[in-house]
Parts: sequence; structure tokens; C-alpha cells
Amino acid sequence: MSTLSKLPENSGIIICGHGSRAKIAEQEFSLLAKGLRSRYPGVHIEYGFLEYSSPNIHMALDRLLEKGVKNIYAVPGMLFRATHAQNDIPSVLTTYMEKHEGLTIKYGRELGLHDEMIAAFQHRILEALGLDNLPATGALYDTMLVVVGRGTSVAEANAEASKLTRIMAENMGFGWCETVYSGVTFPSVGRGLEMALKLGFKKIVVAPYFLFSGRLIDRIHAYVEKVAAENPQVKFIMADYLRDQTHVINTFVARIEETISPAPVNGDLLEDFQSRLASGEVSVHHHHAEFKPDHHHDHGHDHSHAHSHEPYRHIAHPHGPRTMIDENVCCCFMSQFPQSVIDEERKLRHTPGPADKIPQCQANK
Repeated sequence: MSTLSKLPENSGIIICGHGSRAKIAEQEFSLLAKGLRSRYPGVHIEYGFLEYSSPNIHMALDRLLEKGVKNIYAVPGMLFRATHAQNDIPSVLTTYMEKHEGLTIKYGRELGLHDEMIAAFQHRILEALGLDNLPATGALYDTMLVVVGRGTSVAEANAEASKLTRIMAENMGFGWCETVYSGVTFPSVGRGLEMALKLGFKKIVVAPYFLFSGRLIDRIHAYVEKVAAENPQVKFIMADYLRDQTHVINTFVARIEETISPAPVNGDLLEDFQSRLASGEVSVHHHHAEFKPDHHHDHGHDHSHAHSHEPYRHIAHPHGPRTMIDENVCCCFMSQFPQSVIDEERKLRHTPGPADKIPQCQANK
């Protein structure tokens, strides 16, 4: 039995969202609470927004108090740890807790790159491609992936979007991948798509990493439609946003259970905020494998020791390691290339390799 299903009567859950001027985003966010309530009908579960939408976080907290809740577990309905998750939501929760004696609020982590979120995003991309399962290695080498992140002033959050892009590209085997952003940072969606076209791919998948719809999703679609109309020789494939998939609900459950657990979890955002608040870094405001030394690659020594590279699934990727063939790459890595790939790459370059086709590091022994 899960920790969440065993919560006492005086405990409750709140999911904290940002809010949107688009009514559909508000409605779709509410489906998260509905999904959680259907799984845990005996648990007090509410949701609230920072701004624009109703109910706001204060209203949701009031509802929990009216039910006799004294211990509240709050989680941010945010994909990454940016300003809203780091500062704005903890600010609201801290001031509310200070005004209600005897109330405790624990605050959990953002959704982040939990395995379930990665699975949810991958499902949307596969769906857009008309696939039920991961394609065979090499099947998407002629296709480019463009992931659209929200964009924020927090560099680490933007980097997480880029990390997600890379995970998708490796998992699915795309020919190339880029990350663009719908606001705040660079590259923008429009400029990013213009640059992507210069790479020459005839199929481009555009995948927005957003929980719900709203004006930004509409804007992304408009950009793609404009660029597609101007470049009819390129097939643009638009993936859906995440919505309240089972994978997404599973991630919320995991984050809530982390928050309930007495075991410390790295990245407690409320404690982090309160520590920075105490030190004066921020102020409360109101808001609507173990390291092992690498051996030295002196190619005059014997490679008969245990040094090896794990076989890489995309070793034959047209823009990957094969482009380094005959460029003094370590022989233990070169040995992973099928001879057919070596021959094909040399033919493409019109430059013969060593007559005996032995990697240079072995030839120097």
C-alpha cells in the first residue's frame, strides 16, 4: 500500500499551478486533481494557482483547513525548477503557514526529469510519428527533433529542457536535435525553426514540452504552420503536449510520496527557500559512478588491459562517431565500428584509410 493511501484524516494534498489567461489551461490542470482523487478517494486533495486562474493557492489551502486538515503536503505543478517553483509558491505557502498556528506545510519537488515524465514525452512523440513502440535503430536518422521548452530566466531550468531533448534523441535515434524556447530565453521558436531548416532535414518533429494548452501552445502551432507553409518541401510533424497522461499522474504521486516520506529527499524547495529567506537572498512577496582516474592515452603502450568502451547503439549515426574514423580515435573505440561502416565512411570522403584497416593506435604498437 502506498504512503499516500495511508494518510491520516487531518492531512491533505495541494497541487500548485501557475495559472493562465486561457480557460482551457485552467480546466486541464484541474484534471490532475481529478485523476489523483480517483486513485485516492479517501484523501483530501485540492489544487490552486499563483495567478490569473481560480482557485488561487490561498483558496485551496482554505478548503483544506475547512476539512480539518492540519498537515499539508504541497507539490509544484511545474515541469522544471524555475522562479515560480523556487520562490513564488514557497513564498505563498510560508506566509499562509505563519498566519495559521498549528498548521504545517511540507513542500515537494517539481516534476523534473522523472522517468515517468520522460516516458510521457516519448509517448507523445511516438504518437505523432504514428508508432506504438521505439523504432529500429537508424529508422529516424533522416528526421530532426525540435523540442520546445517554456523558457525562463533560470539557466538551470533551460538546461533541463536541453537535457530532455538529448535523452529523446538518444532513446529514439533522431538524426539531429535542437531545443528552442517559447519565451524569455533563446533561441526562440521562430528563429530556431529557421536555423533548423538550414540543416537540410526533410522531416522535422516539433514537440512542445508543456503540461497543458494555452496561448503559448497556440503561438507554437502558429510558428510551425507559418514555417511549414513557406517550406513545403519539408514535412513538419507536430506532437501533442503532455496533458493528464497516466505517466504524468504517476509522477505527481511519486513527488507527493517523496514529500510525505520522513526520509530526507535532496532538493527540498521549501527548506531551500526558507534558508535563502533567512540569509536575505530573497524576500517574501505576494503573487497573483564512483570516480576512477582515466588512463593516459599514450598510443605507444599496450591496449591489452581492461580498458574498453561500452558498445554504442548509434555507432553508425551519420553525424556521430563515424565522422571521426581514421582521425586517430582510440582503437578500443574504433573496434566497435562494423567494417561496412568504416568502408562506407571512407568512400564518402573519397580517402582510403590505412591499407591494413587497423586503427592507428594499434598500427603504432
